Amino acid sequence: MLELREIEKSYPQGGEMVEVLHGVSLEIEPGKLVAIVGPSGSGKSTLLNLIGTLDVPSAGSLRFDGREIGSLGQKERARFRASNLGFVFQFFNLLPGLSARQNVELAGAIAEAERSLARARAEELLGRVGLAERADAPARNLSGGQMQRVAIARALVNEPRLILADEPTGNLDQQNAHAILELLRQQTDDERSVVMVTHDHDLAERYADQIVSLVDGRVADLDRPDTNGRGLGSGLVDGLASLIRR
Repeated sequence: MLELREIEKSYPQGGEMVEVLHGVSLEIEPGKLVAIVGPSGSGKSTLLNLIGTLDVPSAGSLRFDGREIGSLGQKERARFRASNLGFVFQFFNLLPGLSARQNVELAGAIAEAERSLARARAEELLGRVGLAERADAPARNLSGGQMQRVAIARALVNEPRLILADEPTGNLDQQNAHAILELLRQQTDDERSVVMVTHDHDLAERYADQIVSLVDGRVADLDRPDTNGRGLGSGLVDGLASLIRR
């Protein structure tokens, strides 16, 4: 689905160019949940922004279904995101005065879906994430776990091929964190994948099909958990655990 080859990213700072990512290469297959882990400043969020076409690489190739998307113009990237991507954020980014249903409907409206279709889709998705009875509750009256469920429903409203989640459990307790990760796992199928950034390596090992460990802007390890949830290269990853935790 997604292929990155020798991706580099630099930013100007104080008259110099600071390199954040150094030759990152990886593949994301359909139906997988991929976790990007690493210490603060390792380039996790920068990599997620590039995958989400919110920024463009300084060098390298970024392909989605064989199509080069790293060099698209701003308007083309916006159309690509609306058609293919769904976003889930750490701080939920819901409009607090709108109901759960209205927050999900709004995402459909932005993508120019018909109002009746967006409403029906919102109701279906809120039921799927276990919030049918809270659909008309203002977002500000929902718990953190419930708000993140609304955010996942919102990310799904336009039937994206790829869901990008930035620290989706960062503001949740352990019980809700596990529930949200299980819900994200359920969204993967033959056509859809999930990529999430997380500082919680234990959660990544338990739920991810593939772990990408970043250290100083480089891929330190590509790890595929086995059927018991432990990575085939877990020895190396466990050695990085002290760096990964904040």
